[in-house]
This record gives sequence, structure tokens and C-alpha cells, in this order.
Amino acid sequence: MSSEEPIQEKQIRQVSSTQSSCKWLGRKWIIRSALSVLVALSTSLYLRPDIIEIDVDIDTALDYFRPLDRDSYWEGAREEVKDAFVDSWDAYAEHAWGQDRFHPISKTGSQMSPSGLGWIIVDSLDTLMIMNLTDQLSDARIWLNRGLTYDQNQEVNTFETTIRMLGGLLSADYLSTQFLHLSSRRDYVYLQQAVDLADRLLSAYETPSGIPWSSVNIGKRKGVVNIADNGASSIAEVTTLQMEMKYLAELTGNEVYWRKAEHIMKVVDDLRVRDGLVPIHIDPETGKFQNQNIRLGSRGDSYYEYLIKQYLHTCGHEPIYSEMWEEALEGIQKHLITTSKHSNLHFVAELPFGIGSTLTPKMDHLVCFLPGSIVLGVTEGKTEAEARKLPTWNAQKERQMELARELMKTCYAMYAVTASGLSAEISWFRTDKADLMSLPGLRSRPRSSNNVKKWKEDFIIKPPDAHNLQRPETVESLFLMFRVTEDSMYRQWGLKIFKAFQRHTGVVGGKGYTSLSDVAKNPPIQRDNMESFWLSETLKYLYLLFSPREYLPLTEIVFNTEAHPFPRLKNPRFQTGWSRKERT
Repeated sequence: MSSEEPIQEKQIRQVSSTQSSCKWLGRKWIIRSALSVLVALSTSLYLRPDIIEIDVDIDTALDYFRPLDRDSYWEGAREEVKDAFVDSWDAYAEHAWGQDRFHPISKTGSQMSPSGLGWIIVDSLDTLMIMNLTDQLSDARIWLNRGLTYDQNQEVNTFETTIRMLGGLLSADYLSTQFLHLSSRRDYVYLQQAVDLADRLLSAYETPSGIPWSSVNIGKRKGVVNIADNGASSIAEVTTLQMEMKYLAELTGNEVYWRKAEHIMKVVDDLRVRDGLVPIHIDPETGKFQNQNIRLGSRGDSYYEYLIKQYLHTCGHEPIYSEMWEEALEGIQKHLITTSKHSNLHFVAELPFGIGSTLTPKMDHLVCFLPGSIVLGVTEGKTEAEARKLPTWNAQKERQMELARELMKTCYAMYAVTASGLSAEISWFRTDKADLMSLPGLRSRPRSSNNVKKWKEDFIIKPPDAHNLQRPETVESLFLMFRVTEDSMYRQWGLKIFKAFQRHTGVVGGKGYTSLSDVAKNPPIQRDNMESFWLSETLKYLYLLFSPREYLPLTEIVFNTEAHPFPRLKNPRFQTGWSRKERT
């Protein structure tokens, strides 16, 4: 914690009076999962002198506790996911504790900065809480309190540090507060670290346009110009900071966080792109787009994701983002959706030269966030059955649900067609040439085939794209699709994917899980690197996919793009500080 800008405890305590859900549905999901946390955590914290004593009223907790109705089949799958997490965590703790990177085959770790940034530990805090891993959580918290400092002469990526580190700290603060809400005391360590980090990241926003630099030196508190892409920042990076900064403003009452992040959205929207589709590079100096390249894969993806999530995070108090989301989704359907040649699999193509140019028939695995975002937009976290009974249901929502189902099938097909059963980083598709012309107007497309042999005829996996980094996007959307539709098919697909991860990414003759070099081979070649999002996202979403629907209900929380859950804000302190320019 820097002595230059000490955190005010008074600011932090304001969170205790903040109501944090759109509709107070009780804390059943908390109590159902928290009893074991309360008992074990109270014991472990009491025995550790450097951690505050937690006063827990177990009798009160028991009064609220109700057993969950669990299907033994999915409970077993859930426990297998938890075992995979523990195996990964234990391997890391044994061979690379406190290191930012972990290489499970060589059993070594490495740092991203002189003293480390807590990349793996901080990113995993809320997963430890969600899975009730209290011993591991106590170890992580001790390291966080004693071993983590941001006073380091180190350049970090503004976006990655925000979504992983700042998001991880804020989510840990939220969940620890909820699990321990019966206590008369509060553990401030997560929020203290979050404020320290955010204050350092703010220096990236000090540009002529307000569009942040892609990097920042956290020790010097100075933004750093990107040496690649002619100094441009990617659109996904600068527009995926808002949930984290807004939530921190809500917790502390410091409006600066909110306004700095909010201003970015105004700059981007003032450029008045066609049909809500934004190019992937923007210049922090001028606030203008640097090219016409439009895609929902790398450098473009989470711009769209955070439109609908910002709207949900503030419980509809920012309708501007719902409007932008609907406009963008209509543009995606109009300009980017096409189908494969043999099985009519729907996929999201790319427009490297902008609207009106020829589509490129490739789709990053990253794009598989989209089915889940679509169903969140349609139902706002309710089940599809509940949403269909509302007067707001219409033909447009029907089309959007159908698109989500089709894209989800394609994302699952990315796994089903490979020899290993795991997706490549990028998939290319065989198409008819006519389908690659960027034509105006929405086109009706036939439903896709369910025949895996037909799917295989349409996929092309190029050697440079054949690696698998244990990415979460498909299982994220499977989790959201299941919660919304209640269709067990999505659980079955998720279980097949998890089994393939178990089979091929588990370290042979050792502990841990690792990324792969070529999914087209069986067995694939292992890469000797475990990404932090394997713990923070992929296994977390699989665990939630197999959990009861009441656990972390979508009507009360929103996940940031790194799968860190934030509460929905019923009465946010601040409001949108801008309005859209008139469209022609």
C-alpha cells in the first residue's frame, strides 16, 4: 500500500450500507454454500495471528440453512471439477507459490515483475471462495497481505491488470463480505489492495482523448504508449474497464473511477459507427479509429460483452447501454453471421476492411462468449420460461434466442470435430462464396445439422491456430445457456469438454493441468504452461454449470469478463454522465 495515497477506512465502510441487488431475493444462495465456509474460515482465521478474528454466529446461520436439492450425477461432476482445481492449485502451491506463471511439466514458476503481481493467486481468490476451499484461501490471503506490493518499476497491460487483478480483488471483497455478513467485523485487505492498484492504473487514462494507454508503469504511476499498432489501443481493452471502475466507485464513493471509465464509452460512441460495429484499434491521442477491421475475436470481443453487462450491473439505470447492445447485436446479425457449406453451422465471420467488404470465414474461440451474452440480454438473467411470460417478449427476442442456440452449437462443434475433443484457438470454415459477401439486411438462414460428420466437413484448422490455451468462453456460454434455458443438453456438452480437458491437459505422471500445442492430434502435445484463467474462469464456469441453479443466481450478480462475480447495484451512487449523439 503506497503511503502517498492512503485509503480511508471511512470510505470502505460505506459499502456496508449499500444494497447490492436489483431485487432483494434473500441470501439463500449464500447461506446454502456458506455454512462450511463460516465454520472452517472462522477456525482457520482465529488460529492465524496476522488475520483478524471473525465473530460468526453459527446458530443464526443454521436457522437460515436449507439443504440443496442436488442430482447426484451432476453433484459428482461438480466434485470432479473441484478436484481438478485442487490438483492444479496444489501443483502450483508446491512448485511455484507466489509466482505469476506456472509451468506444471517442468515444475517451475516465473515472474512478470521484479516481486511478482499475484497473477495466479489474486485471479483465483473468488474461485477458492465459491468452491469452499478455506485452507487454500487462508494461505492465499496471508500471501496477499504479506507478499504483494505494487511499488514495482514494472509496465503492465491496463486491461489485463484491470479485469484479472482489480476484478479479482473486488470480487473477493464482495464474496467475503457476503459469506461473513453475520460477523460484526469486516476484512478490508481485498479492498485496500484494490484501491491501491486502481489509483496506479488511473495514470493510463491521462491521455489527450481520455482513451487509456494500453500499458501503465504501476510503480511510476505513468501511462505507457503502445510500441505496436502505431501506438493504438485495442477497442476491447479500453471498453472493458468500466464494470471494475464503476463498482470500485460504488464501494468507495470516489466518483473519479466512474467518470474516467465512463468517458471512454462516450468517446467511442460519439464516432457514430455504422450499425453498432466498431473497428478494433483506437488512437489514445486523437480518440479516432485507426482502421476499419471489425471482428468479435481478439481485440474486439469484450466491447460487445460489456455493453449488456454494464446495463445489467446497474440494474437498468443505464439504458443507454441496452440501446447500444441491441444496435450492435442487430449489426452482428446483419453483417457478420453466415453459415458453413455442408452443415449450415452459424458462425461470426470477420470484416477486415469494414462493412461492405468481403467476409473472412474464420472465428476465434474468443467469440464463443457471444451465445451467453445474447441470452443474458434477452432474459436479463431470468429463465427463458419466465421471460416468455413477460409483456416485453417479442419476435426480436425469439430471433435472438434462436441465434444464441445456433452459435452455441457451433462453439461446441469446435470441440467435437477435433481428434482430442478440444477446440483450436481459431477455426476456419468452408463456405459458399456467395455467403462471404457482406450484404445489407438480415438474411434468414436454415437451421444447422446435428451430424458431427457433417460438421467435420466444414472445419479447417490451420497449424498456427491449432493450440488450446484452456480458454473459458465456450463453457462460460454453456453455463449461461443452461441457467437460462434449463436444457440439460448444455450440461452434457460441458461434461464432454471437461472430460477431454481431464484426458489431455492433465500432466502425465505429475500434478496440474497445462495448455496444448495441437488439438488435431491424439494425444496432443502439451505446452508446459497453465494460464491463470484456467483457475479463475474455465474451472469456475464448469463448477457452476454443474451446480444448482440457486448458487450465484444470475438475477443478483454479473460476471466480469474474467468471470469475477459482482453484485447488481440496485441504487448506484452515480449515473451515466453522457448522452448519445443523434444518429442519421
